[in-house]
Amino acid sequence: MARLPQASFIQGGFYHIYNRGNRKQKIFLNDKDYKRYLDRLKEYKSKHDITVLAYCLMPNHVHLILRQDGPEPISTFIQKLHTAYSMYFNKKYQQVGHVFENRFKTKIINKDEYLTHLSRYIHLNPKRLVKKLSSYRWSSYPAYLHEITDDLLNTNFVLKMFKSKNQTLEDAVNNYKDFVKAYDGNFEEIHEVIFDHPNL
Repeated sequence: MARLPQASFIQGGFYHIYNRGNRKQKIFLNDKDYKRYLDRLKEYKSKHDITVLAYCLMPNHVHLILRQDGPEPISTFIQKLHTAYSMYFNKKYQQVGHVFENRFKTKIINKDEYLTHLSRYIHLNPKRLVKKLSSYRWSSYPAYLHEITDDLLNTNFVLKMFKSKNQTLEDAVNNYKDFVKAYDGNFEEIHEVIFDHPNL
């Protein structure tokens, strides 16, 4: 994928950011590594005026849905976040070189429908690792189901799209849960929707 120029990152813009380990190697080897990344994500989002709408950390890659709330390009935020994590990882495991494969990849989110499909895709990522999606600790999905509180996130932006007139927020949560379940057995199909047909 071609690199997005800095001018493509605009205040108020929504972006899917993803990256994987160099040579597809694992970037999280234990719970402390996942926690370290999330701690830095929380720290840097406040410093750089970013809203996190959804995330999933997999053993060898990461997915983030972010909104750029200020004028500073979101690329600056990601570069600092991943540089900080890479320094931690290399020092801890006595390695040198790149932790992540090249520069992060970005897709612009310009339609609500694409945003909802993308959030579902991200939350389905761990389906082969756990029996119950909401039990995966390194995803925003449990927070979307209101099973945990995660002050890293803004879940209401997506959930409100699943709330019809006269429905409660809990109705929206249940509607979203059904929306995710609808593709539980068709991960490859939704992968194609997300990466091959971005303009829904």
